[in-house]
Amino acid sequence: MAMFESKAAEKFGFQEVLYEKKDWVARVTINRPHNYNAYSTPALRELATAFNDAAFDDGVAVIVYTGAGDRAFCTGGDVKEYEQEYCARPRDYWKYMGLFRAYIESMVNSGKPTIARLNGMAVGGGNESQMACDLAVIAEHAFIGQVGTNVGSVACGGATQWLPILVGDRRAREILMLNERIPPYKALEWGLVNYVVPSVVKDGEFVERADAEQIKKAQKGEEGYSISLERLDQKIDELVAKLVDKFPECTRYTKQQVNVWKELAWHQTIGHARDWLAIHYTSYEPLEGMRSFVEKRRAGYKRLRELAAEGASSEFPWGPYNKSCSECGAVALPSSFTHCGACGAKL
Repeated sequence: MAMFESKAAEKFGFQEVLYEKKDWVARVTINRPHNYNAYSTPALRELATAFNDAAFDDGVAVIVYTGAGDRAFCTGGDVKEYEQEYCARPRDYWKYMGLFRAYIESMVNSGKPTIARLNGMAVGGGNESQMACDLAVIAEHAFIGQVGTNVGSVACGGATQWLPILVGDRRAREILMLNERIPPYKALEWGLVNYVVPSVVKDGEFVERADAEQIKKAQKGEEGYSISLERLDQKIDELVAKLVDKFPECTRYTKQQVNVWKELAWHQTIGHARDWLAIHYTSYEPLEGMRSFVEKRRAGYKRLRELAAEGASSEFPWGPYNKSCSECGAVALPSSFTHCGACGAKL
């Protein structure tokens, strides 16, 4: 009996991932369109399992990674989950980052060409995910971006490591610090993707280089406009056919060799990032950033700066824990409290 027998894709019973293996191709689809294909903690486990299975299956030559629907490829971690779970239990974010690291490395170390099929926006960890792949094809209605400093986090799960390699130092800083959208042809020019394909259709005909207004109408289904992923799938199939027709061992080692700079940057920084992010979740910035996202309001960026400039605390919402209660003996009470949170006595 073989030690690494292949397993039918449907046997895995995934809940948040669609998995298919057919005609030398493994297709992995994050299936959370209701959350713009943001990955949850369970989804990370399923994604890594799928990529690892595809890596070991000799009936798979190429892996295609995509998102369900046509709005999003992947928008990174589920910010609602972050706000509910990890702002409350920061130590658990260290565990979460262990799952995230395994997920990213399951693509980088798959030994097989992995194509990112960018059917929609690739934002935050979604951009990091597509950069973990070997090739990327983006539909014209999609875009790429990072959001870390907007939501109280740092994009050190691949973006800070790999953007300087892919687009150069100055452009990497622009993407990471400004958090602006990178449209498809700019992404192509900068080296973030390999190909751009039309995806906006008007009365049954593809529109070449659709503008922002046409894309908006297509996404709303107005005035005869619509989104079609037909050209995207044609390009993916074309690349798959070319990759299947190559020697597998030579392809695997080519990928390993080309990975050298990505792996060097990754392994020098990801352990530190995992620890720092978990500690950072105890502070004010992620609490305010994640909560404002969930509440659909603008974050109080300037307020934190003002607190620091005034000599107050920008790290703790109610100030440092330096008060105590003489009545009940409670300690580590926030400095802004006027009454004890335990017994109610005046401080």
